Amino acid sequence: MSLSPNFAFPDFPYQRPDLEADARAISNIIEELTAASSPERAAAAVERIDDIRARVSTAYNICYIRYSIDTRDAFYRAEKAWFDENLPATEVWRMDYYRALIASPHRAALEEKFGKQLFLTAELSIQTFQPELIEDLQAENKGYSAYTELKGGARIELDGKVYNLSSIVPMCQVPDRAQRQKANAAKWGWLGENQQEIEKIYDDLVKLRHGMARKLGYENFIPLGYARMNRTDYGPAEIAVFRDEVKRYIVPIATRLAQEQAARIGVESLRYYDVQFRFPDGNPTPQGTLEDTVAAARKLYDGLSPETGEFFRYLENFQLMDLEAKDGKAPGGYCTYINDYGAPYIFSNFNRTSHDVDVLTHEFGHAFQVYSSRHQRPMEYAWPTYDAAEIHSMSMEFFAYPGVPDFFGPDAAKYFYSHLESAIRFLPYGCAVDEFQHLVYAHPGWSPAERNAAWKKLEAEYTPHLDYSDEPFLRQGTYWQSQLHLFGMPFYYIDYCLAQICAFQFWLKDQEDHQQAWSDYVRLCTAGGSLGFLDLVRLAGLENPFEPGIMERIAKTVEARLAELA
Repeated sequence: MSLSPNFAFPDFPYQRPDLEADARAISNIIEELTAASSPERAAAAVERIDDIRARVSTAYNICYIRYSIDTRDAFYRAEKAWFDENLPATEVWRMDYYRALIASPHRAALEEKFGKQLFLTAELSIQTFQPELIEDLQAENKGYSAYTELKGGARIELDGKVYNLSSIVPMCQVPDRAQRQKANAAKWGWLGENQQEIEKIYDDLVKLRHGMARKLGYENFIPLGYARMNRTDYGPAEIAVFRDEVKRYIVPIATRLAQEQAARIGVESLRYYDVQFRFPDGNPTPQGTLEDTVAAARKLYDGLSPETGEFFRYLENFQLMDLEAKDGKAPGGYCTYINDYGAPYIFSNFNRTSHDVDVLTHEFGHAFQVYSSRHQRPMEYAWPTYDAAEIHSMSMEFFAYPGVPDFFGPDAAKYFYSHLESAIRFLPYGCAVDEFQHLVYAHPGWSPAERNAAWKKLEAEYTPHLDYSDEPFLRQGTYWQSQLHLFGMPFYYIDYCLAQICAFQFWLKDQEDHQQAWSDYVRLCTAGGSLGFLDLVRLAGLENPFEPGIMERIAKTVEARLAELA
């Protein structure tokens, strides 16, 4: 289905899918796939199954976007709950389809037509599901929805005004240190008030996931989590080595940068409420209004390439972005894809901080990729695995540098420094989140207090500069409770770190030869999910982030550039 100028996202029709009818249809097509007398008939069956699955995905994503925009909307909240309850049953069809696909006598011809990645995905996916897990998957969906709705409904009082978790962020970054502390205390105080509920949600999710893993024959959730992420190129051992490299080469730099920040803003000790305050005269702030930021993005993408300029206008014309923070809106930012319309959608919570630009350019990278690969079949190829997908988004943040003067005006120099500094300082935190998950799922019987103690120990290793001495909630080791990925997307976080190493490479290539760097980037985007992570890295002309020596080289290069910018 294609879009016309009079058919924007608010007009997209939503209809709850008839999953029972879809199940019958797919069952019949699976029989046709199994009995196909020729590769052509088998391929036609694959494409028909793909069409049904895309239609279900379309309905879900329209529902999810509208639910995210206002988690209080009774209709879409009920529809989201219906999907939470009923989508797990669709895994039965998907696995039946994958088994038939793998067993097809025409497999060689199908691999020739669709590529091997579909079959690798199928073989890994069937290790993640049995029908007896349906109730557990329903409960898992409900647990994450409960966390989302709890945070989306936050009401934080400060100086007579009411904020949510997004809108209070600018108050947490003001130059007045006492006011900054007060705002941060209010924000984390809200999380502290809800600590027991948050810990109960997470405890239930951890035990639920461990139980699912045991039912599938795994020792714990870790291998199941990797399989659910479709990781075919590496495992926990390679990730552990990557984290050790970050500890060895990045943590010392991040610690020095934190010490320099403390000196720059004039404080003896960098307290938790100082971390996001980078300059004595205030952080870089986007110029003007939300509309001005969007106009600056339009100018940026017009100048970057014909395809990005056309695509940004497409997003605007069809109202495929919701950017402003609002009451009841789910926290965070994301890009999703509405299959039947070939339409990406960008969701964010602008709060007039530099993060607005980070998120817009980051999610635009995701959106540009999925739009570039929208003609890929089957639907598994619309997106790559998360590790590769984050290369597109994090690299786009660097490709957006020519637009920084228009976004920030006199604050442009501060943004260049803070963006690059934040990118390198993120790596230890990202690795801490990943190691925390490995520890949690290796010890599913841990109490909430034991999990908090584990996080506190990891903070001492990865982010030793953090000082929570005057915040009783965070002093317990509870910062992780604000990280939504831990609740809804287990093991989805190290992906950002792997991709950051790749994005740094695009940043360096772009400075040497923009046309070549951009050509490599577009080639990567167009490939979608048709290849695995390491093959996509090679396709883009990048070095494998697991290669010995690359972490040290990246660390030295970024540190030297920051010294020039300081």
